Amino acid sequence: MTQAGEAFDAGETFSGVDFDTGVEAAREFAALTPPGATPAQAALAWVIQQPGVTTVIPGARNPEQARQNAAAAALPPFTGDQLDAIQAIYDQHIRAQIHHRW
Repeated sequence: MTQAGEAFDAGETFSGVDFDTGVEAAREFAALTPPGATPAQAALAWVIQQPGVTTVIPGARNPEQARQNAAAAALPPFTGDQLDAIQAIYDQHIRAQIHHRW
């Protein structure tokens, strides 16, 4: 697999976001990850925290990844400042590339 994303079109990488933008947004989101958690766990915890979400069904490649995914439910909710930072990542990197598709 290539590191620059040449093998993927935009629809195969970050749900319509170009590879470089998706990587930068993911790096910024990872910086918001609570200590002791992985970025994937933080992302799952964020999804769980969204209004109207009652369940999250992530994939897992092995039993350890399934356990790590399940542990996301025990993370504390994101604070208002963290949610604002996540919104800023979306607004800065993602909104212009995908929001018009909704």
